[in-house]
Amino acid sequence: MSALPSHWLQFLQEHGAGNTARSADAPQDNFVAPLTHLGTIAVSGEDAAKFLHAQLTNDIEQLTPGEARLAGYCSAKGRMLASMLAWRDGDTVTLQLPQDLLPAIQKRLQMFVLRAKAKLSDTSTTQVAIGVVGQLAAARLAELVGCALPQQVYTKTTQGQQVLLRLPDAAGAPRYQWLADVESAMRAWPALIQAVPQASSSQWRRTDIDAGIPMIVAATQEKFVPQMINFELIGGVNFRKGCYPGQEIVARSQYLGKLKRRMLPAEVDASGVQPGAEVYASTDPTQPSGQIVNAEPIANGRSACLVELKTAVLEQGATLHLGAPDGAQLQLQSLPYPLTEPA
Repeated sequence: MSALPSHWLQFLQEHGAGNTARSADAPQDNFVAPLTHLGTIAVSGEDAAKFLHAQLTNDIEQLTPGEARLAGYCSAKGRMLASMLAWRDGDTVTLQLPQDLLPAIQKRLQMFVLRAKAKLSDTSTTQVAIGVVGQLAAARLAELVGCALPQQVYTKTTQGQQVLLRLPDAAGAPRYQWLADVESAMRAWPALIQAVPQASSSQWRRTDIDAGIPMIVAATQEKFVPQMINFELIGGVNFRKGCYPGQEIVARSQYLGKLKRRMLPAEVDASGVQPGAEVYASTDPTQPSGQIVNAEPIANGRSACLVELKTAVLEQGATLHLGAPDGAQLQLQSLPYPLTEPA
């Protein structure tokens, strides 16, 4: 089982970081959060990019050192086993994905290396991630790291062994990730939380929901073709690259008629909402019309969600309910990007 460094987790506990009891009321516009839910796999060697290019939904061979890309890993049926963020330094491509999926995904990828000159290693034990949200938090991070932060979304800079990533805004606030060795992170953390509040990884995942960025977790593995969760709309699928597992089904979903399922953000007056929970529509209460992709608590016992739905229920103006036809009603929100049909 993959695990973060124990002394990093102990350090965070001593500094009161990751207190989930207060995460629902944490500020949304300026904060820092330890991203303890994420881990990294380094794929190194002269064939690393070529190998991953044949496994993932995005173009990894053309991935430049100054950028990062979303990518999916699919089953042969085109269903997503994992969503991840990828970046490259020389002959090494790093994949960032949830900690609880990492060991199985690394093992599965390893099965297909065969004669390729590529080596996979779990680097979660040597490099940790911190999420930085807002202008004030970003300015303090830039001072501590001693370099300018990347300005364009999904761009990357490096400072020694440290990695800085610019991610999509959430509710108008800029977002960054800083990946560093544990000692550097421990030195910087007290200065960061003097400048802005600290929050939990749940608060960071809430900003992912605000940005309309889904994350595959254990409960939703093999539930979605990428388009069902808007993955091609946010740059996670390249339809011009070569084959990868499930590519034929993903392409067919894109080009053979109107997409029948999509993802939207929502809020619901319920707590403890879990990924994979079923959603029912008032127009068809006999069977689920969708399911929760991701969910995190917000204030007053409510939850923010990303929900995958049949497009037909949206066209019918149905009310949506969590867990049962008479469950708590979901209030749909607006995506920060256009929900377009395939050209």
